[in-house]
Amino acid sequence: MRFWFMLLLAITVIGLAPATQAVDIESWETEQGMRVLFAPAPTLPMLDVRLTFDAGAARDGDRNGLARLTSNALAHGTADMDADAVAERFEAVGTQFNTTSARDMGIVTLRTLTEPDWMAEAIDVLTEILAAPAFPEDDLNRERRQMLQALQRQRQEPGSVASRRFYQLMYGDHPYGNAPSGSEDTIPTLTRAEVESFFRQYYTAGNAVLAMTGAISREDAEALAERIAQALPEGGRAPALEPVPKLDGPVTERVAFPSEQAHIFMGAPALRRDDADYYALTVGNHALGGGGFTSRLFREVRTARGLAYSVHSSVRPMAAEGPFVIGMQTGTDQIDEALEVLREELQRLHQEGVDPDELEASQANITGGFPLRLASNSDIVQNLGMMGFYDLPLDFLAAHNDRIDAVSREEVHEVIQRRIDPEALVTVVVGGEE
Repeated sequence: MRFWFMLLLAITVIGLAPATQAVDIESWETEQGMRVLFAPAPTLPMLDVRLTFDAGAARDGDRNGLARLTSNALAHGTADMDADAVAERFEAVGTQFNTTSARDMGIVTLRTLTEPDWMAEAIDVLTEILAAPAFPEDDLNRERRQMLQALQRQRQEPGSVASRRFYQLMYGDHPYGNAPSGSEDTIPTLTRAEVESFFRQYYTAGNAVLAMTGAISREDAEALAERIAQALPEGGRAPALEPVPKLDGPVTERVAFPSEQAHIFMGAPALRRDDADYYALTVGNHALGGGGFTSRLFREVRTARGLAYSVHSSVRPMAAEGPFVIGMQTGTDQIDEALEVLREELQRLHQEGVDPDELEASQANITGGFPLRLASNSDIVQNLGMMGFYDLPLDFLAAHNDRIDAVSREEVHEVIQRRIDPEALVTVVVGGEE
């Protein structure tokens, strides 16, 4: 009864938590080489743990889907504790445990109450999994089937088809060309030995960033970090990914699909996550299509011409050059006009930059919305994990808004001209006749 009362209390307090909070970040490295970022949060009787490994699809090589299969299979337990036992032990102490993977990273998360016995049990289960995952063959077979079923569903979704092809054309033979969800050709052939080898190579202490926030002391955080690091295989950091080559010219592909709406993706590799151009490009992108109702693309594509219900642009920096992306949906009979407007607006931004009103509005919107990225402990730990993984400075959160406000019109224009070439973009259209 006491457990459920405290869990309900914690959930209630989370719901009442203020949307903004200062984040004091402490950082150190364990003896095993694992970097740790810790933000004390004594208000709530909870602890959020996030382990980020350089173990995403970019490490698949020619075994596409291996990173995702390995990540999914971690929840299947150990030789002494199957998947049901893992779920039961976590559930008994109200702990949430998840794994996921993307292009850059593999992620393990845990949220537990800080009542000593319950937190101890949660950490026991976590470290047992990290120390000796079993990867049972029956569970791997089920994961392979589920991954294949997910790919089949994606084939029925024009947006998923467009996104997958967009990344393939943009990155080619670069590791970012690997789709995190894998491929029909490789998934059935992935073996238990490959999963185990991938885990031993990339889920190591030296290849991990541990982010924590919650109601524990620095002393307890250090002890917890050492325990987690000791549970992981020994090993260093994965080698850096090679830079992404620039596109030589435009690449356009139309894919026939039986749908009333066409999905359009347009963009190019643009920015590393640790690049100083991040702030200026973020402001420029906000004015173009990242600012919702106030953006140029929304005004010109939807309001003025009625070509789409939604249109947007984004910058997605990663360890190597992540993409600048414009995305929209439009009627299949309006594809050519929509593409023309998108190209015109991007060309205009490239030639003219942003005007003073756009600069001021974009900066105000970005800085005004930034506190929402720190509205909960789960938001904070996600940001800490991102900062550690991409080697961002510890003042990234505290200084973010000042750095956005410091961006000038001239800087925005110069960065856009240098980073985005309107004559060298990948454009993928899925929908209508080929």
